Amino acid sequence: MASDYENARAHAQLLIRSARDESGGTLTSEMITQQVDIVLSIKPNWKTTLDRDALVKDLETIFTTWIGEARILHDIENHRPWLSDRRAGIEWHYWNRYKQFLQERGWADRTIDKLENLTDEILSRLEDPLRPDIWDRRGMVVGHVQSGKTANYIGLISKAADTGYKVLVILAGMHNNLRSQTQMRLDEGFLGYDSIRNLPTGGVVSLIGVGEINPSIQRPDTITTRLEGGDFKREVANHFNISPGGHPLLFVVKKNSSVLRNLLEWVEWAANSTGQDGRRIVSGTPLLLIDDECDLASIDTRDIPTDENGEPDFEHTPTVINQRIRRLLYSFDQSSYIGYTATPFANIFIHEKAMTLEHGEDLFPRSFIITLPAPSNYVGPAQVFGLDEDYAPETGGPSGLPLIRVVNDHAITDDPREDTGWIPPRHNRTLIPLYEGQGTIPPSLHEAILAFILACAARIARKHENAHNSMLIHVTRFIDVQGLVYNQVCTELSNIMNRIKRGEGSDPTPILEGLHRLWEEDFMPTTIEINDPDCQPVPWDEIKKHLFKAVSAINVKLINGSAADILDYAEHKDAGLSVIVIGGDKLSRGMTLEGLSVSYFLRSSRMYDTLMQMGRWFGYRPGYLDLCRLYTTDDIIDWFKHITVANEELRREFDRMVSVGGTPRDYGHRIRSHSQLLVTSQVKMRHGTSIELSFSNDISETVVFYRDEDTIGNNYQATIKLIHQMRTATLEKNPSRKRPQGKTHSWKGSYCWPGVSANYIRQFLKEYISHPKARKVNCSLLAEYIEKQNQNNDLIKWTVILLSGEGHEHEGFPVGGIRLVRRSWHPDIKVERHSSMDRFVIRRLVSGRDETIDIDEHEYARALEMTQESWTIDRGRSKRQTPPEEPEGVDIRRIRPKAQGVLLIYPLDPEEKSEKGINGLPIVGFAISFPSNLNDQKVSYIVNNIYYQQEYGLGI
Repeated sequence: MASDYENARAHAQLLIRSARDESGGTLTSEMITQQVDIVLSIKPNWKTTLDRDALVKDLETIFTTWIGEARILHDIENHRPWLSDRRAGIEWHYWNRYKQFLQERGWADRTIDKLENLTDEILSRLEDPLRPDIWDRRGMVVGHVQSGKTANYIGLISKAADTGYKVLVILAGMHNNLRSQTQMRLDEGFLGYDSIRNLPTGGVVSLIGVGEINPSIQRPDTITTRLEGGDFKREVANHFNISPGGHPLLFVVKKNSSVLRNLLEWVEWAANSTGQDGRRIVSGTPLLLIDDECDLASIDTRDIPTDENGEPDFEHTPTVINQRIRRLLYSFDQSSYIGYTATPFANIFIHEKAMTLEHGEDLFPRSFIITLPAPSNYVGPAQVFGLDEDYAPETGGPSGLPLIRVVNDHAITDDPREDTGWIPPRHNRTLIPLYEGQGTIPPSLHEAILAFILACAARIARKHENAHNSMLIHVTRFIDVQGLVYNQVCTELSNIMNRIKRGEGSDPTPILEGLHRLWEEDFMPTTIEINDPDCQPVPWDEIKKHLFKAVSAINVKLINGSAADILDYAEHKDAGLSVIVIGGDKLSRGMTLEGLSVSYFLRSSRMYDTLMQMGRWFGYRPGYLDLCRLYTTDDIIDWFKHITVANEELRREFDRMVSVGGTPRDYGHRIRSHSQLLVTSQVKMRHGTSIELSFSNDISETVVFYRDEDTIGNNYQATIKLIHQMRTATLEKNPSRKRPQGKTHSWKGSYCWPGVSANYIRQFLKEYISHPKARKVNCSLLAEYIEKQNQNNDLIKWTVILLSGEGHEHEGFPVGGIRLVRRSWHPDIKVERHSSMDRFVIRRLVSGRDETIDIDEHEYARALEMTQESWTIDRGRSKRQTPPEEPEGVDIRRIRPKAQGVLLIYPLDPEEKSEKGINGLPIVGFAISFPSNLNDQKVSYIVNNIYYQQEYGLGI
């Protein structure tokens, strides 16, 4: 049942839409306030019981949120367009009530409209369920972490049921709690009734969610329930008089081999025909299978043998879950498969021709890939960490939100074994978490708990008293260790609550004093810095009044494979649930923590998809963004920054493929040869596998350097030799380039050589010694790649620039004095712990505009236009609130002719690293900016399991 506030908001939305339409689409704050006052007069008590200001702000957010455009790669092979022709004749019962349900839940109008458009785009690329012959579609939808993928596929399922899909299967993660949470969402958004009370006992069905909006609609069937153990079971199914083909039939199951086997057995029982190969088939009953988190468990990670032509072995045995998903699809003669994920790396690496006679085709998304935009109020990696694809290293990159707090007391950092402390990086299930020898939490976690109490109190002060509040503690994957942490946190929270209630007594560390200090010195400055009109500063006296109510409402829950706790936010929707959640792998995938404000995160993973999926703190934080905190380590922050940049690069590559009319297969081929994925693909990094690499539309830059005198001297001499070789080329000192609107970019003190022969570039690369940890700067591979392109008359003309900076002047170059370039040197933590210290590390070498040295005013304008277009399409991917003012590297490289390359040379100032051995020479770094070339010649690179273990500390 909707609350008074929800009813008032729904009424106000109707009036505001009407007022907006009457004014020709114009909407002002005054108009919203006027309609709110009209609604509050409907019931006498609403004026006194409802917060008028909060309602106005809520509605302003609803009507001002915007969302960008989806980007789509598709293949029309064996597909018949159908939705446009059928649309007018379809009764959209399920979709219309879901749409109204979202409106009543306060969704922004523009967001709902965009959801309608997006689900139409996806639905139209499935097959018409009324098409009578045999068909099979495979697609993938790529969203952002915690950005609303579940709402998208509930909308899609609703429309699919309206159009005639009869069997709807949701693969909802690998754990009971996530499956149960997903079933709850579908109970409310699609079924319209409590699935627990749908058991075959003759009881009264309990209508909820969409079922309360239009009870007369034909109810879909389900054999799974929201119970923790409500997954599909044959013995339960046998009590239902249900077979596929009648009402829409929903299954919400986890990716578990036993569950999938049970479902396959039931499908075989329900089969009504036999294929030519003797397989039992469900014929004439369209299946839609949604694979949530499709990069987890669904992928066949076993080696697939191929013949001399690269064709995969038809007798290959896939991994169990993969083969059962494929057999499920193979058991219907009309099926559509859609994988949903925010991290599609593994899916792109699926062999597009992989197939077996027993299991059918593999899950490569051959039909379409759709990237979902994020709404403007989404808080994602770019916003949290302040990174776009190209960021300036000399300033440390653009700043992110001031919400991150560095943890360094969880382990003893000078221990070379990394296995001592409260939760050290290296530990096993026998660890006893001890801080300074005591079974207590470290000060950083104590502070994080205080921060959560303050966040809860502040939300009460801001009239969010019935909202959910969650804190995440994710420090270990071992269940036994999680249990000990749970006990410590329970004890700590109990002590804090008692001291707030009864007073401090003689305790040497007063809690109220600590809370007061944390509020004044941390929270108040953060609120001011974020400057969000929905997050107004709250004085300490107001916070103090609500502290005991806030802390008394907090529960601690352990969510793991052996714990019985579940997060049933729906059961607490009226009063709100405040909870500290402790867990590991169960919290890493798909779990939504409602009202998440404080995260304490120590789990280390260097796999792109794994680490990004652990980021439960991304999402929507209306009215409490300033209260959010992420407590984590420097290492994890650095990896998230790296992942954010790489992920944006891959999305921009997707955008480029869309612009040239590519297909999912084209994108798969391009990404599988992308140099950045040397650090991502566990599928490819096995058993001496050969990767076909491309550097098209890429930049390779040195960020790791040897520290010994001989290597530094060698690289310096290689640079001197290159300068001598270029003496016959045109030389520009202090180069400058015209830019749009009368602007000019200048490189003061630098030297530029346009039109340099590729021979000189290849020779330089053969003589330069790069560090093996510089993964993207394998000089022999770069030289081989350039040579292969030269054979097609590509990369034959080079622009070389020797950059001057703000450091010490160095007279040793043949062209005269150069001021050395300064970059922030960062010690390699892992090397430091092992005392080898064989290298220097910087964050990034290249300044963004340096890549534009070879393009003119008009080319610059074109690149900037493409950058701004990408920003407009999906603003949620960027931290920027205004259009970019300079082009990003991917667009600079897109407009560059494929015959042109750029070599950027940075003589780095070694001032801070001037220990004996460097002998005053600059440390030469370089970057190569490659143009886009869809038809480039790849180079082969061999990786193996040893490489993978060295990089990530894990086997495959």
